[in-house]
Amino acid sequence: MATENTKILTAEQELQLRKPIDDYVGGIQEQINALRKDGTDKAVEIQSALDNLKRDRIYTAQEKETRRAQLRKELEQAKAVEARNKEQISKLIADAEGYLKANYASYYQVVEASCTQEKAQAQQKYQAAVAQLNQEHQAAVAKLSDAQEIKDEKYVHKNRLFDAKMKLDKDLQDIKDRRHAAFDHKYHLIDLLRLSKFTLGESMAQRWENYRYSFNIRTFLLRNGLYLAIAVIFIALCIVTPIVKGPKVQLLTVNNILNILQQASPRMFLALGVAGLIMLAGTDLSIGRMVGMGMTAATIVMHNGINTGGVFGHIFDFTGMPVPARVLLALVVCIVLCTIFTTIAGFFTAKFKMHPFISTMANMLVIFGLVTYATKGVSFGGIDSSIPDMIIPKLNGFPTIILWALAAVVIVWFIWNKTTFGKNLYAVGGNPEAASVSGISVFWVTVGAFIMAGILYGFGSWLECIRMFGSGSAAYGQGWEMDAIAACVVGGVSFTGGIGKISGVVTGVFIFTALTYSLTTLGIDANLQFVFSGIIILVAVMLDCLKYVQKK
Repeated sequence: MATENTKILTAEQELQLRKPIDDYVGGIQEQINALRKDGTDKAVEIQSALDNLKRDRIYTAQEKETRRAQLRKELEQAKAVEARNKEQISKLIADAEGYLKANYASYYQVVEASCTQEKAQAQQKYQAAVAQLNQEHQAAVAKLSDAQEIKDEKYVHKNRLFDAKMKLDKDLQDIKDRRHAAFDHKYHLIDLLRLSKFTLGESMAQRWENYRYSFNIRTFLLRNGLYLAIAVIFIALCIVTPIVKGPKVQLLTVNNILNILQQASPRMFLALGVAGLIMLAGTDLSIGRMVGMGMTAATIVMHNGINTGGVFGHIFDFTGMPVPARVLLALVVCIVLCTIFTTIAGFFTAKFKMHPFISTMANMLVIFGLVTYATKGVSFGGIDSSIPDMIIPKLNGFPTIILWALAAVVIVWFIWNKTTFGKNLYAVGGNPEAASVSGISVFWVTVGAFIMAGILYGFGSWLECIRMFGSGSAAYGQGWEMDAIAACVVGGVSFTGGIGKISGVVTGVFIFTALTYSLTTLGIDANLQFVFSGIIILVAVMLDCLKYVQKK
C-alpha cells in the first residue's frame, strides 16, 4: 500500500485510479461496437471474403461470380448501415475523447510522480545494499589471513555487487515499463475508438514516447557515433578555415552547399547502385572503370564536332544527328554498356556462387583493358556546349543536376520498399537459404540487383559527362568505387547483408563529398584526404561489426 509520506502507487491503487476512465470510455466503446457490428465490422469482413474469393480455386468461375454478387449485395447493405450510424458514432467518439482530454492527464501525472518517487527509492535501496555489502565484505576480510581465502571473498563480493546492480536495473526497467504503459493506455483507448486512425500530433507524440522508452546510450552511440564524430570534424573545419584561409573564406555558404550537392549528384547514382549489391553481402570493384567507360562513350556520342580520337582505329562522327537525339543515344549507350558488364558479373556471382569481389574485379580489369586498348588511353575532349544547359541548367544559380539525383533516390527508395523485388532483396541479403526455401529465386534477385546497378552506373556516368563537359577517358573515375562503397558503409548499409536504408546511402554520399570539398578548400593535400577517408571507413565498419556482434 502507498504510505502517507510517499506518492508511490501500488498496482491495485493505479487500477483503481484509472477505473473511472476505463468505465466511462469502455461504456461508450460498447455502444460504438454495437453500432459497428452490422456496419463497419461486417463491411470489413465481407471485403476480406471478396479478396479471398479471387484466390480461391475451389469454386468454378460461375460459382465465384454468384458468390461475388451475393457478397457485393451484402457489402452494400453493410455500408448503408455504416453510413446511417456514422454521425452517431462520431458523437460518441467525440464524447469519449473529450472525457479523456479532461481526465487522463491528471491520472498520468499521478502515475508519473509515483514512478519518479519509486525510481529515487530504488536508487536509495541500491546504495544502501552496496554499503551493507561493502561493510560485510570488510568484516569478512578482516577475519581472514589466507591469501586464497581473501581472493575468494573478493570474488564473492564482486558477484554480490553485480547482483545488486542487476536488481537495480530490473527495478528501473519495471518502473520505466509502468510509466510507458500508463502513457500508452490512452492511445490504446483512442485506437479502439477510431480504428487505428491517429492525428499527426498523436502519431508524433507516440513516436517520441517510444523513442524515449527504447532509448539506450550504447545503441545510440553505435548507430550515430560516427555521424556525431563527423559533425564535430565539420564544425572544426568551419572554424579553422576562416582562420587559415582568411575571414572571406567560409565553408557554410549557400554557394558551397550547392557545389557539394552538385558534385554529389552523379555519385549518388553509383552509391545507390552498389548499395543493392552490398545488401546482398556483396560489393562492386568495377564502378570506377564503368564510369570511365561511360564517360568515354558519352563523350564520343555528344562530342563537339568530329571526334579527334578513334575506337579500334575508327573515327566516329555524330554531328549529323540532332543534339537531343545524341544526348538520348549517349544515355542509352552508357546504360547498355554498364548493364552488360554488371549482368555478366551478376550471372557468375549467382550461378557459380562466386564472390562479387572476384567477379567485379574481373570486370574491372576487362573494362579498363578494353577501353584503354580501344582508345589508346586518350581523352576525347569536350561535348557540344549546348548540352549542359539543355539537361542540367542552372536556374537562378540553382544546379538542376540535384533534381536528377533526387529523382533517382525516390525511384530506388520505391523499388526497395514498395515492390516485391525490394522485399526479396532484403530477404536474400538477410538469409539466402531461408529466402530460397520460401520460394524466392535467389538467382534472379542477385542478377536483378546487378542489372539495376548497371542502369544506375550508366545514368551516373552520363550525368557526370554532362557535368564535366565531356573529357571522357579510360582513366576517369579511378577510385570512385571506394567512394561509393564507403558512402554506403558510412550510411549504415551492412556488409553482413539484408540491412540498409536509402536515407543512409544519401547521408553517406553527402558526408564524403562534403568532407572532400572541405578538405580541398582548406588546402589539405589529396593524399592526406585518403587518410581521412580510410579512417572513416575503418570506424564505420568497426561500428557495423559491433552492431552485428551485439545482435548475435
